Amino acid sequence: MKEFIRVMKALSDPNRVKILKMLSQRQLCVCEVQAGLGLAQPTVSKHLKILEDAGLVQKTKEGLWVNYRLSDGEASPYAATLLGNLKHWLNDDPEIRALLKQVPQLDRDTICSRQ
Repeated sequence: MKEFIRVMKALSDPNRVKILKMLSQRQLCVCEVQAGLGLAQPTVSKHLKILEDAGLVQKTKEGLWVNYRLSDGEASPYAATLLGNLKHWLNDDPEIRALLKQVPQLDRDTICSRQ
């Protein structure tokens, strides 16, 4: 039951749902998620950690970059089921639609050169 509650709590925050929708497009680093959502870096990192702990996202290190992507669902059947459904949910929401249009233009090199 704890695993189920962890996944559901992770999905209870709108920004975490937005992050999952962004990651359904492609893998992203923290700065790309930050730019897309307009949130502070520590806030984005906290959200990503909660999603990772719930088995919804995975991270890989590539040099100085830490890339996040949707989990393969191997760690949790609850995460796998919800991620599979989330691909089809909320696509007609105007806020999600606008966010997903931004994702292809998010470029870590451009974003980090501005900071």
